[in-house]
Amino acid sequence: MLGILTSSVFICVHLWFSSTAKGEDRFPPPEFRTTYQIPQDQFPARSAPWWDYVDSGLLLAALATAVWLVFYRRSRREVMLLTIFAVAWFGFFRKGCVCPIGSIQNVTEAIATGGALPWVVAVFFALPLLFVLLYGRVFCSSVCPLGAFQDLVSWKGLHVPRWLEESLGLLAYLYLGLACMYAAAGGPYIICQYDPFVPMFRLNGPSHMFFLGGVLLALGVVIGRPYCRFLCPYGVILRLLSRLSRKQVTITPAECINCRLCEKSCPFGAIRLPTTQDKPLPVSAGKRGLISVLAVSPLIIVAMAGVGYLAGPTLALAHRDVQLAQAVMQQDAHAVMPVPDEVKAFRDTGGTAEELYAQLPMLVRRFRIGGALVGVWMGLAIGGKLIAYSIRRRNPDYTADPGTCIACARCFMSCPVELKRRGLISELPVVEAMGKP
Repeated sequence: MLGILTSSVFICVHLWFSSTAKGEDRFPPPEFRTTYQIPQDQFPARSAPWWDYVDSGLLLAALATAVWLVFYRRSRREVMLLTIFAVAWFGFFRKGCVCPIGSIQNVTEAIATGGALPWVVAVFFALPLLFVLLYGRVFCSSVCPLGAFQDLVSWKGLHVPRWLEESLGLLAYLYLGLACMYAAAGGPYIICQYDPFVPMFRLNGPSHMFFLGGVLLALGVVIGRPYCRFLCPYGVILRLLSRLSRKQVTITPAECINCRLCEKSCPFGAIRLPTTQDKPLPVSAGKRGLISVLAVSPLIIVAMAGVGYLAGPTLALAHRDVQLAQAVMQQDAHAVMPVPDEVKAFRDTGGTAEELYAQLPMLVRRFRIGGALVGVWMGLAIGGKLIAYSIRRRNPDYTADPGTCIACARCFMSCPVELKRRGLISELPVVEAMGKP
């Protein structure tokens, strides 16, 4: 019944979008004979429209399956089987496209310019967000091909200190801010341009991206999912929304016995320790720390906004019109031979260098504003992390942090209470007080 309902929804959406199709889709242009050989492109050709239904339906089915495996089956082995499927289908077979991570840029550009957003891109962007509000980060657990690819090579998760984890995590906030700014300002899609794993899925791409992907996979052997934890821009959104999820991962199906085995099994540092193990601090000291952070946060935001504003001209260098203006200026000044293709194409359009140069102040101003907004975003991220770090929460048991936990199900099979429920052990181990075995 669920499959029939899902198929009906996709068919209705397709018929609506088909009715608004452009003329060139219904009446393709005539073909001309030519001796020109089209060079090989690193991007895959546009697939048939019916593949959009298949991909969207499989994404919905994979997310629903992940929920079932994590919350009801509580099976790490079956989660791994879904992980292998996600890498094989969404990764190597579909070549990493459509990608929920890259769809951030399509959505941002559509909002900023009022342009059209393909329905399949909207589905891939919104479905994981809907599920994270209901069930936490099940998309990250085994459905995202980038995260699943790293999970397949994960062997031993070295502990990363919390201060270092939070500091490196700011890179993902910066990545997200820059990606949205460039998409809104007509710049490059940097998430797609610098994706470390999609070139591997496509077996084609720049050599430096293959190198970056290889480095991340090598790190992933000993540090759990480095891209997901420190770089993924979509993970920032999922991390924030997961704290509002209706249902969250629980390590143990019954009362926690504080054996600490789950803490050792998690390679992502997602297990919250009981506060009874921490050295108690006076309440007045905690209040003074929080007040200090609240006082300094506005200064951080203003400072980061200023840095972003000053960086505007540098950020604008990635825009194609700025790059073209630089190429034309260099050609006029030094008569570079042979003439670059982009300069020759610009000359053939009949445009003048003066008209091109006249656009530069407007573009730089746009990127100054965009850089300032990214700075405000980074200031808020830094201030938010400092506030979260300064607030002391009571936590009586070992629990999974909803923002950090990716629902990988590793901790389930390390929990003696879970093992006893399954009949794999007969007695629970004796644990000393304060959670120390």
